[in-house]
Order: sequence, then C-alpha cells, then structure tokens
Amino acid sequence: MYEPIRTKSVHRMADDTTAYPHRTRDEELRIQLAGHLSALLAVTDELGDGPAAERIAEQVAKLRGAPPARHAGLSGAAPAELHRRAHALAGRALVVAASRADTAAAILSAERMDAHTAALEAGALDERRPVGAH
Repeated sequence: MYEPIRTKSVHRMADDTTAYPHRTRDEELRIQLAGHLSALLAVTDELGDGPAAERIAEQVAKLRGAPPARHAGLSGAAPAELHRRAHALAGRALVVAASRADTAAAILSAERMDAHTAALEAGALDERRPVGAH
C-alpha cells in the first residue's frame, strides 16, 4: 500500500551537533565587533584622521589576528555625512564591545562617538555663522 522510504531523510535530529561547526557566542561577537570597527576604519580613513585610524586598525588586528585590509576608496560623501556614518558605526561597535565585555574596544568606540559628535556640532556652528564672520 505504502512504499518504504528508500532515501535518507533531509531532516536531522536537533542534538546532532557534529554535522557542522558551531561558533561560540564570544566568537560571533568578536566577528561582529571586528566588522563594525573595520567599517568605522574605512570612514575614518576617508575623513583623513590618521591617528584615530591607526588606533582602530590596531583594535581590528587584535580581534582578527591580522592587520585589516585598507584602501583609499572614497565615497565622495560630504564630511557631515561621513561623521554621521562614523558616529553610527562607533555606536554599533560600542554595543557589541559592551556585550563582549571588551573594555578597550568600548572605550575606543565611545571616544570615537564623542569625536564625531563634536565634529558635527562644530560643523553646525560653522553653517550658522554668517559668511565673513570669525
């Protein structure tokens, strides 16, 4: 009446953990943090902030075990937009660093957020200043 199943099932038991490699939570967070900091590094390089870029690159190297790939690909975005983007990336890195209890990365991320906030506020003041005023 019914034919027997002749092929192996595509379903696996939930406790079959040897079938594929797993990463720990810390490994996943480390990968995320390295990604956010690498993106922040690219924006920081585009803004031309060499000392900050070097600090970020050192942190990425510690997380990945190798120096990050860097390129001079410019997006052509306005500096204010780059500062907003960098602030958001530093915020994401801060959240992941806090989840990971990575004090060095959290401090670096918070410092970068402060720096980009200050740059945005300074830019807003410059935009409100009349032309020719000092």
